[in-house]
Amino acid sequence: MVKKTKIVCTVGPASLQVETLERMIRAGMNCARINTAYGDFDRYRLVIDNVREVADVPVMIDLKGPEIRLRTDKEHVVEKGEVLEAGFNGETISFNHNFIDKMNVGDVVFIDNGRIRTSVTEKSDGTLRLLVEEGGVISDGKGVNIPNKQLTIPTISSRDLKIIEFAKEHEVEILALSFTRNAKDIANLKSAAEGFKGAVVSKIENSEGITNFKEILNASEGIMVARGDLGVEIEPERVPLVQKSLVRRCNQAGKTVVTATEMLESMMHKPTPTRAEVSDVANAILDGTDATMLSGETAVGEFPVESVAMMARIALETEKVARSSVEDRGFVNISDTVSRSIQRICNNMPLDKVVTLTRSGYTAKMISRFKIRQSIIAVTPEQMVKKQLELAYGVVPVHYDYRKENDRILAVACTLYAMKMIEIEDTVLFTAAFRTKKKHSSNLIEIHNIKELLELATK
Repeated sequence: MVKKTKIVCTVGPASLQVETLERMIRAGMNCARINTAYGDFDRYRLVIDNVREVADVPVMIDLKGPEIRLRTDKEHVVEKGEVLEAGFNGETISFNHNFIDKMNVGDVVFIDNGRIRTSVTEKSDGTLRLLVEEGGVISDGKGVNIPNKQLTIPTISSRDLKIIEFAKEHEVEILALSFTRNAKDIANLKSAAEGFKGAVVSKIENSEGITNFKEILNASEGIMVARGDLGVEIEPERVPLVQKSLVRRCNQAGKTVVTATEMLESMMHKPTPTRAEVSDVANAILDGTDATMLSGETAVGEFPVESVAMMARIALETEKVARSSVEDRGFVNISDTVSRSIQRICNNMPLDKVVTLTRSGYTAKMISRFKIRQSIIAVTPEQMVKKQLELAYGVVPVHYDYRKENDRILAVACTLYAMKMIEIEDTVLFTAAFRTKKKHSSNLIEIHNIKELLELATK
């Protein structure tokens, strides 16, 4: 049995090796993520090369954008009561963006997903003096959160621009923008990435992103609910309900959604997760997420393969009862209407599989959101679309150019049968756009017994 929930794995020192990546793919990995808060271009290039050597899966590059990070040349243990000096110009401890003009004495500054709490006691000469209220270890690249502050930080940094050019050069499939605040951030990214052929995923990590979610959703190809920073930027008790709301709205729109951060955190150092972590992954799937993500667990953890395998096991068990929460809100477009019809057909007759012929991947995602029990095989002539569909729940994407075929349904059926993706006794629903070139216009539904259909190919 094949799981429907997709798994995004952050690749780092613990998982760079080809052998490890092969084992992660076999365990259930569907997408490789590069976190550009760490590493250099040589490492990013190695990740891409090694991933593509072992599997035809997408690569997601995480841009830091307006995210605030700590810069330091070595680890520092900080204790309660200690006062840190942090600057903005490459000092021993510094920030990657300059926001000192927005800071006041008494403001709280969190470091490392809220694990370390400090407050501003003084600001002078371009430096903040921070009183440590909860200690820990700070190191280069750790995230910084300043709740309830709207900081004037550019969407794209100079380093981000270099990473975007790198992504274009290596035909990366997905760019994820950290701390997306509004649709303008997405527009700025797409302008800076002109010529980039992949998808843009917006990471929702602060209150601005929640407030402006509707416009962000409309401007993005996908959403990542990044609970780590989100749980520091807003009250942690709000995160579960915010997560459910954002996932549901993504499902309604047919936009890919990834749930991320600390999902199996304890597996960084232990071979099994806590019961609470298992429930967290399961609840994200029940919420309707397309994909779940592993961060430190696979990047620097001791059990990267085991983490993927565990997440896959949770998915397989939970998917047995996963149901759609998509509401009927009237006519949207033809593909939306067709996808709703397909859901009803799948629920009311013994179909084995659904096959969609899709140029953009849109119809496949619209069907995917209904969490039907049948596998969805998405056949697309676009290699980039094929890889992006690797993140859609329950979708098995296939790259095949059917556009020159006189009988596209028959040609696709013959191809999938030869690939052993459909069987001779299967009853399969096919959907495609017929006699139209408009977007979102899949307007055809055919249901065939494969044995009968293939007999036509011999006549």
